[in-house]
Amino acid sequence: MKDIEQNYTRTFSTSAGAAVLGHLRKITIERVLGPGVSDAELRSLEAQRALVHQIETMIERGK
Repeated sequence: MKDIEQNYTRTFSTSAGAAVLGHLRKITIERVLGPGVSDAELRSLEAQRALVHQIETMIERGK
């Protein structure tokens, strides 16, 4: 498992990788939904947030 974690770290430690990760954070973790959001929209966004969180966790483990 350590190899894949190090690959995440190498991939996202470049300037392009950092820009992509920043964009993913902006469109998922930093996104705020309004009060009229549907259950399906909320679940979809939470799944996206979980994926970005998993990527960030793999990066930290690879350091």
